[in-house]
Amino acid sequence: MADADAAKVEDGTVRLQVAAARQEESGRGVVRMPRSAFQALGITEGDAVEIEGKRATVALAATAYPEDEALEVIRLDGLQRANAETASGEHVMVRRAESKPATRVVFAPARREMRLQGPTEALKRVFFKHPLTAGDLVATHGQQPVQNVPPEVRRMFNAPAYALTQIRLQVISTVPKGVVHIDEDTEVELRAEFEEPRDARGMINYDDVGGMDETIKALREMVELPLRYPELFTRLGVDPPKGVLLHGPPGTGKTRLAQAVANESDAEFFTINGPEIMGSAYGESEKRLREVFEEAEKSQPAIVFIDEIDSIAPKRERVSGEAEKRLVAQLLTLMDGLQARANLVVIAATNRPDAIDEALRRPGRLDREIVIGVPDETGRREILAIHTRGMPLGEGVDLMELARSTHGFVGADLAALTREAAIEAVRRIMPKIDLDAREIPAEVLEELCVEKDDFREALKRVQPSAMREVMVQTPKVGWSDLGGLDDAIASLKEGVELPLKNPQAFERLGIRPAKGFLLYGPPGTGKTLLAKAVAKEAEANFISIKSSDLLSKWYGESEQQIARMFARARAVAPCVVFIDEIDSLVPARGTGAGEPQVTARVVNTILAEMDGMEELSSIVVIGATNRPTLVDPALLRPGRFDELVYVGAPDLAGREHILNIHTKDMPLADDVSLADVAKEAERFTGADLEDVVRRAGLNAIRRSDGAPDTVSAADFTEALKDSRATVTAKMEAEYRKMKGELKKRAMEVRPIGFISEGMVESTRDSKH
Repeated sequence: MADADAAKVEDGTVRLQVAAARQEESGRGVVRMPRSAFQALGITEGDAVEIEGKRATVALAATAYPEDEALEVIRLDGLQRANAETASGEHVMVRRAESKPATRVVFAPARREMRLQGPTEALKRVFFKHPLTAGDLVATHGQQPVQNVPPEVRRMFNAPAYALTQIRLQVISTVPKGVVHIDEDTEVELRAEFEEPRDARGMINYDDVGGMDETIKALREMVELPLRYPELFTRLGVDPPKGVLLHGPPGTGKTRLAQAVANESDAEFFTINGPEIMGSAYGESEKRLREVFEEAEKSQPAIVFIDEIDSIAPKRERVSGEAEKRLVAQLLTLMDGLQARANLVVIAATNRPDAIDEALRRPGRLDREIVIGVPDETGRREILAIHTRGMPLGEGVDLMELARSTHGFVGADLAALTREAAIEAVRRIMPKIDLDAREIPAEVLEELCVEKDDFREALKRVQPSAMREVMVQTPKVGWSDLGGLDDAIASLKEGVELPLKNPQAFERLGIRPAKGFLLYGPPGTGKTLLAKAVAKEAEANFISIKSSDLLSKWYGESEQQIARMFARARAVAPCVVFIDEIDSLVPARGTGAGEPQVTARVVNTILAEMDGMEELSSIVVIGATNRPTLVDPALLRPGRFDELVYVGAPDLAGREHILNIHTKDMPLADDVSLADVAKEAERFTGADLEDVVRRAGLNAIRRSDGAPDTVSAADFTEALKDSRATVTAKMEAEYRKMKGELKKRAMEVRPIGFISEGMVESTRDSKH
């Protein structure tokens, strides 16, 4: 499609269509072009080129991505699009640029709230040989590897970073004027204060929003097209879209996305924050709302962004105040009055779409609703790349690995994670900083680097915002911390860890993974520890629920709690939901007239959640009980608790393993044989064996008047005399018998309503 002359307009000039650069190359000062353009311009990789849209800017040329080689496109990042005053889909003229060495270059921060000071040597290194022109916005960058770039460009990418976060700067002036580059003799000045930028579009653009490619495409056709080319809709004889509702969990980037759309559309941006619009006087709120729309109309093309729209447009039947109802009516009237104003679009954002008045959610007002959900693994990788752009990362930092271990994290959580990791890095070099000095020495700044361990520590402090209400600490128990549970571990590895880590294997075979596991067995055998180990080994989030937390005396509250728990699990999938002592939450229904109604409703809710209309993809429910016969049989069928896993007392090898785990930090005397202790502790559970080790330690303290050197065999012998096995031979026999009967019970027809077991048996025996 693109030969050497295809994109050529005249000698030395090429016309190419603009496309967005990849996230990881944002702020690098490199543009990607097909080889045909290189031939037409007579340049090689690493040469400077001038890109002219409504304005001209400069960059280094690199070859196109393999998939672009046959296309006449030039890949520009958000800053370059702002510098050239162009947008994706438009055409620019590209020509060879002659870059002269600069004698002086002046930079200033591109943001009003930022003050900068420090040595300019680092800036000189970051922009060394980089083509610049006055008025351009440029960015410092980190040390992340970028693929397929020429050696000259790669050398620039590997220059030491200037700061812990990406800093956007404006090139205020250059001597001489025109296209220049910094060399060894250039004098670089950094002004501390912000100067009014030429264009605000470089502040936040699509490069600053990660994991939202499909959402951005949908928004561009809804918002950018009507604002840029209103004549398209006039020609078609239809009204352009008037509004978009963005909804999703908090922290997913709804506000940031709206700002990026406004900047990339080159539109004026007006923000309405719910509480700010409310006034105390009669009619004041409506007046303020009208004023914003009138101002936007004068400044068109414009975007009116209403954040937390549920606070100013709630359902009218649910609010008692007249002021709120009038405000909703005013907003509806203003949106209906947008017919004559094709160049104004309303974007609303909320995390409670069901709380908004229905009259707003119809075509002609908010025409389209776009869900911005929790990002997937690729999305998290993109967001992490954005927040670590200017971060000097250590060699061991793998952003893909970090993305894999941050399930359920939204953009705000990942921003907090990178910030915590940076603080961790600063904490490491604090001893080298003289707190009395006015400036930090350059060599200390050079050493500053964020390592893999900094992120590991940050992960302990940052948890996904969707999990804050229910999150227990991330489990620290792995398979190696469990002993004597080999059969149970094998079942859970196969049923939980494999589907969560490798769902493609199940898709390939056309089968579904198990939805639920019921761990049953005597008390103290390690059922709860097993569930924690599963969550850790599967790298999943872990929600631990006690039955008492879900039961409420208020009508319908218990069912809402359960629905909320499953909704939260879906939001932060992959997730392991662990319900301990599940028999008290879902007892068998119809076992007596005195049974409280709330338990029957709770059972019904859990049954509906586990195999209802909403799929439990990447969610595993694990229940634990030592009385499985009390659990409602409807839960024990395939599709709910698919696997019933017996967790019994450990065998001899298992007991020895458990003793090894509990004594790993204990100084044992030479005469201690854990194998002998294990032989003596027949039918002891994990909890019993932990108790034996604790008692042995207490015996040693008692024997040596509080200063023991080691724990002897005699201490263990004494401890065994004071301990007893929780599991009796009779109990073991009962559980063995139960093992075969549980599945049969699930298949039996159960009595309904309040009919008792005895009445059912009698009706079965009757001939009628």
